[in-house]
Amino acid sequence: MAGVKRKEYPQISGRARETVKKVKTESRKKVRPITPPSDVEAQTDSDPIVESDTTEHSGDDDGVSWPSDDEKDVGPVIKNGTKDVDNGTASSNHFKSSGKVAGPGSGFNGSHNPAASKEAHAKQKAVAQERKAAKPNADSIARAKKLWERLRIQSKVPLEERKQLIGELFDIITGRVKDFVLKHDSGRVIQTALKYGNLDQRKMIARELKGEYRGLAESRYAKFMIGKLLVHGDDEIRDLVIPEFYGHVRRMIKHPEAAWILDDVYRGAATPKQKAILLREWYGAEFAIFRSEKDYKPQSDLKLLLTENPEKRAPIMHSLFELINQLVQKKTIAFSMLHDAMLQYYLNVVPGSEEATEFIELLKGDEDGDLLKNLAFTKSGSRLVSLSLAYSSAKDRKLLLKTYKNTIETLAFDTHGHQVLLAAYDVIDDTVLTAKSIFSEFPTKESKQSESEQQAVQQADLFTYVTSLNARIPILYLFVGKPSSILPAEDIGLLKEIHSIRSTTSKKDPDTRRRELVKALSPSLLSYITNNAEALVQNSFGCQFVSEVLLNAEGDKSDALGAIASLIESNGETPEYLQASAASRMLKTLALGGRFNPKTKAIDLADPPLKFNDMLYKKLGSHVVAWMTSANAFVIVGLLESVDFSHKAELKALIRKQRKELQKALEETEGLVNDAKAKEDKTIEAGKKGTRLLLKMVEH
Repeated sequence: MAGVKRKEYPQISGRARETVKKVKTESRKKVRPITPPSDVEAQTDSDPIVESDTTEHSGDDDGVSWPSDDEKDVGPVIKNGTKDVDNGTASSNHFKSSGKVAGPGSGFNGSHNPAASKEAHAKQKAVAQERKAAKPNADSIARAKKLWERLRIQSKVPLEERKQLIGELFDIITGRVKDFVLKHDSGRVIQTALKYGNLDQRKMIARELKGEYRGLAESRYAKFMIGKLLVHGDDEIRDLVIPEFYGHVRRMIKHPEAAWILDDVYRGAATPKQKAILLREWYGAEFAIFRSEKDYKPQSDLKLLLTENPEKRAPIMHSLFELINQLVQKKTIAFSMLHDAMLQYYLNVVPGSEEATEFIELLKGDEDGDLLKNLAFTKSGSRLVSLSLAYSSAKDRKLLLKTYKNTIETLAFDTHGHQVLLAAYDVIDDTVLTAKSIFSEFPTKESKQSESEQQAVQQADLFTYVTSLNARIPILYLFVGKPSSILPAEDIGLLKEIHSIRSTTSKKDPDTRRRELVKALSPSLLSYITNNAEALVQNSFGCQFVSEVLLNAEGDKSDALGAIASLIESNGETPEYLQASAASRMLKTLALGGRFNPKTKAIDLADPPLKFNDMLYKKLGSHVVAWMTSANAFVIVGLLESVDFSHKAELKALIRKQRKELQKALEETEGLVNDAKAKEDKTIEAGKKGTRLLLKMVEH
């Protein structure tokens, strides 16, 4: 156990050790040699050598033992060529000089005796049972384990029977929980009791263990009990457990067992106040002493603490860095608590100072890169890595990015990991390095497969990116005109912080950097849209992907636009997936040729112009009237609102000509609105609004 000094033993001289060893050797039981009569020798045709099943070899390679003088007074007697043995008799014919030694449960001829072996195992089992029975609470533990064997198979125990078994189990363990919980087998019994017991029974267990939680956290088996208590317990149980860790955080975070349960509690169970108290202890021993007032609000923000006590900056920063360094050197780097502490330290160093340089060296010092990889997948850790990229030199940025080789895909799909990729986009001036390091691991690169096989692989892989809430962000971030349409608030706040830093640490113009990255990524994405248009349009995220890429990509977009237009069947019928609201918005955006700018009150056209409006109108032909009264009516509105639509006058004339039919269709739609199913179908309401707007647009 930790903290217990091992007993020291006096030194033993070489001669003394030899003496002890010699006594041990001589104490072994030996069998007297057997001197067979002359007639036996004649029958066996062997040398007068005795084979023994208990003596050691003499050291020769003949596999037999020679008789010694000490063995002359004991031994069996041979009469008429027969030897008397404890477990039976053996004929002298069985004595061979083959060198084989008979083992336990065997006859002199080396044959196996199953009965003797079974008897020996039974004796061993009986001895083990006696030892278990001699231990404290042995009977109670045995009865509890029998109940546990029934309870742990949930699917085979009816509810009423389980309640009865739980009642019997709690009758056994009540008052003895501490005796049960520290053993690996009976500890599982308590965990099962927590799982199936009611809240009052769980609170009983928690109260019995009060005062022991720090010791349980340091136990190899009992630490799991704390996790079960917090998972199945309530706020009262939580407030019984966590305060017992106060004042011991620095010791527990370095303990091989307690560190994991402490971090689990900190990450998943502690309240903000409890987390602040636990984290404060990293700042020094004085923060392990806490006030008891109920209105006391601990502050873990190191910046505020240093502002209030500037004279304590040196010891606090030293204490914090020392503990961080110890854990990093021990490779215990996956703790969220450690990542929070590292972020607090880095936020309070002066950029370019010796402290900041030393900290960056600590990050780079891990040759395997495990520290940086673990940091990227927590909230504080990803922010720390992003700020490190923003403040570092070009050389250090290259080293930091290189660490994530073969990890880009995992980062893209992670809630926090994708922020590291966005930071790399915005601060690294070497866009060739960024494209090579990041884009090469996206499923958009060319392969040596045939064209059909390559398309199938791309559709399977890139489609998962496009339809993922997190992974689509690194793909679309460079293309979207309005980042808030795809970025969560947390990402927007972090990027604002990074943009304020890069103005002093990066040389390249942000818009130039973005265009260079877009140019590198565009060909693969345009090719993907061309080959997988139908699959993309059937998904709302896919529709957004198509719109953003076609509006902002660089290169020839005609094939991709043609693939979207070809989704409309030659007979003018519209597939059901094109009538969805997401697909309708996509078609209208492409027909407009850009997005509406609320500041200028105008459409920001793509450069060069898409001309998708003319392509779509030609594909619709005479069936454009049907679209005017369908869910895609707003697509026709988009054609009329488009600045560069070549057939605007022709379309307006057609609408005026079909005014009566449109009015009639509008009245029929009004009647459908009262239907219950129609109320659930938003496309009917959208079509009605679009038709009204079309009629209004051609009045003048």
